[in-house]
Amino acid sequence: MEDWKQLFSGTVRYIDQRGKSARDDAIASFAYDDALAISVGNGTSPPAARLWVHDKTIILGIPDAKLPNVDAAIQWLEDHGYQAVVRNSGGLAVVLDAGVLNLSFILPDAKEIGIHEGYQFMVTFIQDLFRNLTTEIKAFEIKGSYCPGDYDLSIDGRKFAGISQRRVKNGSAVQIYLCVEGSGRERAELIRQFYEIGMKGQPNKFDYPKVKPETMASLAELLSIQLTVDDVCKWIYQALDSVSISITEQSLDNAEQQTFEKRLEQMKDRNIKALGN
Repeated sequence: MEDWKQLFSGTVRYIDQRGKSARDDAIASFAYDDALAISVGNGTSPPAARLWVHDKTIILGIPDAKLPNVDAAIQWLEDHGYQAVVRNSGGLAVVLDAGVLNLSFILPDAKEIGIHEGYQFMVTFIQDLFRNLTTEIKAFEIKGSYCPGDYDLSIDGRKFAGISQRRVKNGSAVQIYLCVEGSGRERAELIRQFYEIGMKGQPNKFDYPKVKPETMASLAELLSIQLTVDDVCKWIYQALDSVSISITEQSLDNAEQQTFEKRLEQMKDRNIKALGN
């Protein structure tokens, strides 16, 4: 498989959409990736990297919306200042806030690049990105973390990132959340209580995570350094710039805008059906 340096060796499209925190902005993020995946997949756009941050937002998976007491659990989140959004990619509940950076790589040739390869592409990029600080970033499931999966990223067994993937036609969006700043334990405690309220002690066919807050940490905590989202964004740009012929920062063209609006309506419908709002 091509590594990230080969795939980004030509022109790279770079889109920085940090600073949006309204609920509609978070819903729009997934529609935005869909629109880009379609244009990258059909060859009308080069591969893209999109940065996004949504403050005080809980991104839910489809199974989370089916918790027996989900309305009370979401109300509890709202009482604590968080908004809830159901995503269209895989996975379960994760916490987004001002200290969590999301990065989407939009890649072509989904039929040629397997799902495992898409995940591995992101893993290698993150390992390379932080290589000057640590060579201890590992990818394996961290039991007790929220949204556990085979491609959890951790240092010394404490998770700081998770990866999901969305495939649209011949393009794919590989999405990672990176807990850069703040307390990983506090974020995990929030999700632990969300599940506790949502389950209401009832048995359920779905195996929801039993979150153990001590399994989660931010990169700043794990590396014992002052580290900010801005720092990591700068390094991402530099990494892409070091291997690409050129970087373009163009916004959506007319065709992409039309696709985005269509996908946005689908995301809004998904959230109405799942959460009633």
